[in-house]
Amino acid sequence: MKKLMILVLLIALLVPSMSYAQSSTQNTNGVSPLSTGGTIIPAPQGYDAYRPNIARGNVQQISYYSSTVGKMRNAMVYTPPGYNPSQTYNVLYLLHGIGGDQYEWLNGMNPRNILDNLYADNKLEPMIVVFPNGRAMWDDRPIGDIFAPDKVAAFETFEFDLINDLVPYIDNNFPVYANAQNRALAGLSMGGGQSLNFGLKHLDKFTWIGAFSSAPNTKSASQLIPNPAQTASKLNLLWLSCGASDYLLWVSQNFHNSVDAMNVPHMWYLDVGGHEGKVWSSGLYQFAQRIFK
Repeated sequence: MKKLMILVLLIALLVPSMSYAQSSTQNTNGVSPLSTGGTIIPAPQGYDAYRPNIARGNVQQISYYSSTVGKMRNAMVYTPPGYNPSQTYNVLYLLHGIGGDQYEWLNGMNPRNILDNLYADNKLEPMIVVFPNGRAMWDDRPIGDIFAPDKVAAFETFEFDLINDLVPYIDNNFPVYANAQNRALAGLSMGGGQSLNFGLKHLDKFTWIGAFSSAPNTKSASQLIPNPAQTASKLNLLWLSCGASDYLLWVSQNFHNSVDAMNVPHMWYLDVGGHEGKVWSSGLYQFAQRIFK
């Protein structure tokens, strides 16, 4: 498995120029012809910077029992400015990459600033955001060989931890709407692949799905969408984005081309940048203000 993952990544380094050439079929503003919304305006300067004199959300750590792993596991939860336990909220599950954990978004992509600023501009629906550890195994720390077979397998196992353990915990311990219409799933790189793999398989749990710079763990659209018409009827939003100079662009580009051919409505955004934090911050900025509306 380790050798296979290394081979996939080596192939990825050779493919981007071919994949980028295929992107000429898209609109110049990066929106799929099947887009569910209008023109995508790039994130403005300072969108992820700390803004003084605005209300702020809070971040807390939670611990939940994972029957999947057989132990307590940790996640981080963002609650919005003015959070009121008497109010009911939407919920977004935001997944990290292969080298990260529940802290990767918070430490590297400024999600608190992005969300606080969007709330200050009245661009977000009330939601809490859950940052899980998507490596469902006994020792889920991103240490040692992150491509080791057991660690790669743990990202697949997280499907069951998410569906059977974490989502029920959040539903039971936070004032959230416990239904698919008010639940979103998104992630970066490996987490983007997880979001597509799990979200499209569980449209009874998530109807807002976002993938930022998906990694090669992403299953083919034909595997995930056996009935395009049915999938299209259940989805509220399928968002796909990637940096134009990302060495893994071919993954997102191929998925976009496939769902285009299936006539599954989605939004496709070709951002500026590579496989890096600024593209994922931009993905959150774009996705967050389009969900639950």
